[in-house]
Amino acid sequence: MHANTIKYIVKQYMKMLMQGFFLPVIYQLYRHIPVQSHRVVFADAHHENLPFSMQAMHQTMKENGYEVIDFLYDSGKISPLRQIVFMIRFMKLYASARYVFLCDYFLPAASCCKKKETMLIQLWHSGGLLKTMGFAASEDIPAFYKLNPHKNYDLVTVSAPCCIPIFVSSMHLPKSVIQATGISRSDLYFNAKFLTNCREHFYTLYPEAKDKNILLWAPTFRGTAGSPYLVGTEDIENLQKELGDKWLVLIKAHPYIDQKSLVSNCKIPTEQLLPIVDLLITDYSSVLFDYLLLEKPFILFAPDYAIYTKTRGFYLEYDSLPGPVVIEGNKLAHTVWDILQNPPKEALRKGRQFHMGCCDGQATQRIWSWILENSEARRITEC
Repeated sequence: MHANTIKYIVKQYMKMLMQGFFLPVIYQLYRHIPVQSHRVVFADAHHENLPFSMQAMHQTMKENGYEVIDFLYDSGKISPLRQIVFMIRFMKLYASARYVFLCDYFLPAASCCKKKETMLIQLWHSGGLLKTMGFAASEDIPAFYKLNPHKNYDLVTVSAPCCIPIFVSSMHLPKSVIQATGISRSDLYFNAKFLTNCREHFYTLYPEAKDKNILLWAPTFRGTAGSPYLVGTEDIENLQKELGDKWLVLIKAHPYIDQKSLVSNCKIPTEQLLPIVDLLITDYSSVLFDYLLLEKPFILFAPDYAIYTKTRGFYLEYDSLPGPVVIEGNKLAHTVWDILQNPPKEALRKGRQFHMGCCDGQATQRIWSWILENSEARRITEC
């Protein structure tokens, strides 16, 4: 058995031990602490700073006068011992919080029978649906993992009605918990100030790009978080040569990739680049659904499609998305010129409506209204 596989299995069993025994005991020690009616916690174990997916809701809670606590750390950058310390600290906050917001897997929140007064909201970090996830993907939750890392959610927000059955099955949650409110992160793409700031910041850093077409390659990672890898780098380098000086080619790899070996050539967050770029090239990344909100053309470059579809799989037909699929790198340049000359405007509009139909700039307000309306009626009482 490969060393990375052994390491992965050991890590999963340690997570089960934490979720099923250690953290529930810690929570019981703090359970006597009363819930503070105006205490809100934003928790994430993948970012040291507030994630993009939380920013709009974070601002809303501050504007409504809540005590907002950011509980953020990047588990990939700290030792296992420090991770345990952070989890213990969170359990104390968890016991006293009125609302807890997440945007990704966060094991401590699923590690106890939480108080009825505490509401747990999963904002999720992407819209749409493409590659399998959760219990449908062994890379996310292996078959031998016997607990549910999505336990305790009172609300999971999704971008469109088409996502509801997928989230129900992939998270093993009741349908009533999944709501097509739109996702909070999408509101920023309807915010004129945000769009202006993105443009001004970009051209301050890249003044030479004002007279160029801008292409962004934003691939996802393959493998696991601990052993990620990337395909297609050489093809993108060749594409850059073929396109010439009239193009600026930006690369934004998944953070898991950059933690291993820096591939990205731009420090601006991907979310702030999307309003600027003329063309997106991605593969199986959910970034394409944010990009759909802008109804700009994209290319799906998937040189490992045959392997990926067998090992990971999709919720829909890959070629049903409103962008051309390219398997061979030597066909990229031709596809770039073709799609810019003939953008599939109607297909992009329909794709946006299907995958992101509830994202209209008002998602955060709908989420907050739903929380207020259901804060007394909607509780998870069984664990």
